[in-house]
Amino acid sequence: MRTAYIPGLLCLAFAVPASGTATAQTYPSKPLRMIVPWNPGGTSDTSARIIGLKMSEAWGQQIVIDTRPGASGIIGTEVAMRAPADGYTLLHANMSQFATNPFLYKVSYDTLRDFAPISMVASAPQLLVVNPGVAAKSVQELIQLARNKPGTLNFGSGGAGTIAYPAGELFKMFTGVNLVHVPYKGTILALNDLLGGRLEIVFSDMPIALPHAKSGKARALAVTSAKRSTLLPEMPTVAESGVSGYAIDNSWGMFARHGTPRPIITRLNAEIIRVHALPDVRERYANLGLEAVTSTPDEFRAIILAETEKFGKIIKATGAKVD
Repeated sequence: MRTAYIPGLLCLAFAVPASGTATAQTYPSKPLRMIVPWNPGGTSDTSARIIGLKMSEAWGQQIVIDTRPGASGIIGTEVAMRAPADGYTLLHANMSQFATNPFLYKVSYDTLRDFAPISMVASAPQLLVVNPGVAAKSVQELIQLARNKPGTLNFGSGGAGTIAYPAGELFKMFTGVNLVHVPYKGTILALNDLLGGRLEIVFSDMPIALPHAKSGKARALAVTSAKRSTLLPEMPTVAESGVSGYAIDNSWGMFARHGTPRPIITRLNAEIIRVHALPDVRERYANLGLEAVTSTPDEFRAIILAETEKFGKIIKATGAKVD
């Protein structure tokens, strides 16, 4: 939910050079590109298309969704980093690209040096799902199964830089079980192997796992958030299921290249807030298992700093590393 702008932003806005203001008044005057550094059909891609469609309808300019998957989101992020700082290339990213990648990979980008935060767009817990053939119908049964057969159960992720990886490693640390991490080039690919019986466990983005859990193709055991999700209130949390203190969430947000004129950032922020207030958008998000959220650019910056510190501690504590 959007909160008030931090005092002082109005003063900064009036300090923008006249050329920047003029640019914002004519923006956008051509199609925009929204880079999604993950696989087509995944949570980031779906959310980006919902936002992009509404922005296109309002502005009369096409917003092209450019999926650039690979290397735990690094490839697409680096493409966005090299784009002009004119507001015509946006990055629809999730927190893992900025909160976990710097601790696991040698990345060429620095989040707040190279990108201008625009707004949060969504948040959701991960959904702990297993293949229906796994003899566990609860978190406690899964823990017991893993203890009885150490090193024989695999959990998949979209790569070490995705939230699914520290979610699994944190589960291992809190329960003392031995699960084997299997990285994929996208969480949706890991989920596909789970559905095909080639993988036992995935800490999945809720939007891509929930339909399969509802159909019975996957078995959902818990959500990873500290509290039950309002979008899936009947599903217990991992912590409620006996793993006290366990909590991890994912979030998504929009960025532009650092140096993009502030009036353009302000206009983009206002447009995202407008789109997220639309009832049909909120309903589509809810059906996906996402909560539509927004923020000011400065609030988003503070969230990035806090999440980076949190996930840094998780990675250090669990000993997580690139496989």
